Amino acid sequence: MTALGRARLFVLLGGLTAFGPLSIDMYLPALPAIGRDLAASESLIQLTLTACLIGLAIGQVVAGPVSDALGRRRPLLIGVAGYVLASLLCAVAPTAPILVALRLLQGLAGAAGIVIARAIVRDLYTGSAAARYFSRLILIFGIAPILAPVLGAQILRFTSWHGIFLALAIVTALLWLGAARALPETLPVERRRSGSLGDTVQTFRRLAADTWFLGYAVSGGLGFGAMFAYIAGSPFVLQGIYHVSPQTFSLIFGLNALGFVITSQINGSLVGRIPPARLLTVGVTVTGVAGLALLAVILIGGLGLAAVLPPLFVLVSSIGFVVPNAVALALSRHPEAAGTGSALLGVIQSGIGAAGAPLVGIAGISTALPMAAVIATSGVGAVLAGLLTSIRRGRGQSSSPLAGEGGVADVSA
Repeated sequence: MTALGRARLFVLLGGLTAFGPLSIDMYLPALPAIGRDLAASESLIQLTLTACLIGLAIGQVVAGPVSDALGRRRPLLIGVAGYVLASLLCAVAPTAPILVALRLLQGLAGAAGIVIARAIVRDLYTGSAAARYFSRLILIFGIAPILAPVLGAQILRFTSWHGIFLALAIVTALLWLGAARALPETLPVERRRSGSLGDTVQTFRRLAADTWFLGYAVSGGLGFGAMFAYIAGSPFVLQGIYHVSPQTFSLIFGLNALGFVITSQINGSLVGRIPPARLLTVGVTVTGVAGLALLAVILIGGLGLAAVLPPLFVLVSSIGFVVPNAVALALSRHPEAAGTGSALLGVIQSGIGAAGAPLVGIAGISTALPMAAVIATSGVGAVLAGLLTSIRRGRGQSSSPLAGEGGVADVSA
């Protein structure tokens, strides 16, 4: 593959992995307005986030194994096209329950982009090179949460929340065109799996029985769950309790996302010299400490916005060490089933996020305690999962395929 082809592939894969942030972050500034317009409670509107995450989880279960059987291109293009259609339907949703249902469909379709992009990286790269590539992808993945809420807030200045979903449809349609023209097939026919239901179930069982895979997946998933609790709760906490404007909220959100981008790039620079497992341990530890600090600030009370923002920034920034290393470590366990492994990772990640999202708004906008409690619990859980995996590694019960080595896989694309 030429240098231009590699650069083009990098941009496309970054755009595909951005489906999650685009689906979630662009309309965050509009959540209070959607609730007022559709006469729905905060918890019901936050279910639109949960529905999207559930859709992402279920969709990955389907798209991952299908891409192992049929190759990466066709399932991806079908999924992205479905996402465009679902976004258009969300733009004209007349009630909150219908919007929840459409967001489920949007997540189902968008899952193909996320899970197949990860599988393509695993097709092309191995070892620490895969962890480094995932870190670099977060440069694009991280730009999405910086720009998406800012763009959403600006759209709200000229139109309603309906325009945000229309913008999502347009952006995704452009991404589909780019993928149709330039995305190579990275899974040769001879490396594809049977695709039968029995084979898929057996592969999921094998992955679920691998305690190393589960340890990395759960640790990374709980770290993501802490960040998603912040994503789901911050629009109501910052705008409802601390009375910031949608534009100010988008700037705060973008600054936190910038911290996430910076730490992910630092991780990419370190991963060749420091084992990814060690960097993951550092990441989840900082996540847990930041979650507990936020909970302490809220429990003390009366400290104001200036006391809330620092632990939130540290929390989001720490995920730049958690996500790329957890994904690379987990997928390195079973390279022969990268699509299915990526799907199970997505199920765990999205499932944890979906479980926590409704809880952060359970008390409305009267207190930030539910958000802080979910963040702290997820952060501490990530530390414990990482600690248990480290203990297994220290006892030598298995060998990690990522001891610092890695390179480009023997794949022609």
